[in-house]
Amino acid sequence: MESSAPSFLTAEWRYLAMLNYEIDPVILSPFLPKGTELDQWQEKTFASVVGFLFLKTRIKGVSIPFHSDFEEVNLRFYVRRSGPEGWRRGVVFIKELVPRRAIAWVARTFYNENYLAVPMGHEKWEETGGLKQKIAYTWTFQGRKNCLELFTQGEAVETPENSHEEFIIEHYWGYARQRDGGTAEYRVEHPRWRVWSAGEARLDCDVAALYGPSFVSALSQPPYSAFLADGSAITVFGGVRLPSA
Repeated sequence: MESSAPSFLTAEWRYLAMLNYEIDPVILSPFLPKGTELDQWQEKTFASVVGFLFLKTRIKGVSIPFHSDFEEVNLRFYVRRSGPEGWRRGVVFIKELVPRRAIAWVARTFYNENYLAVPMGHEKWEETGGLKQKIAYTWTFQGRKNCLELFTQGEAVETPENSHEEFIIEHYWGYARQRDGGTAEYRVEHPRWRVWSAGEARLDCDVAALYGPSFVSALSQPPYSAFLADGSAITVFGGVRLPSA
């Protein structure tokens, strides 16, 4: 599928740790951009906390010194919009954390995404030829250290069609509410990813302070699912404003 906008950013997204929570759609409704509707899997609504590595980042072909490799942790949910080719399945971000102020500034300026710069780090180890892995993403917010962590066993597999894993991963559009109330749509291009199932996963986070009290109940429960995606090279295209209704 071709995008009507030129590419804005290229990078690699690697080791995407995804903790997925069933959530009341009423909680997400205030964040829904105009022109989109909530996307569901088997009549369930989900929000995900995702940690990953942003590597080899280039903005319009240019690599910015000290800003090409970094961590990101975001809280997102899933939407869809009717496009000329059928449903465009996408994501909306509640908040995105990165360790560099300049990165946050670019995302807020060009996409009006809710990026926040905080101290961050990550840890990864594997053993038995990669059949056992641990990945952890950490960040500090208002003096408190937070962590997203999962452990995997076995080999990565392709996501089955119509599976829960496919629903979470295979969204290729982003939607962002603009300052005047309109909506920007942008496309993200990447191949299908393989996933490892998580034998154990946890989120240790001050949810109320970071995301708001309405998310505490959902994100304080064990996740509905958790897995690690291998990731790939990606391209993010420039945003296109949706026409007014």
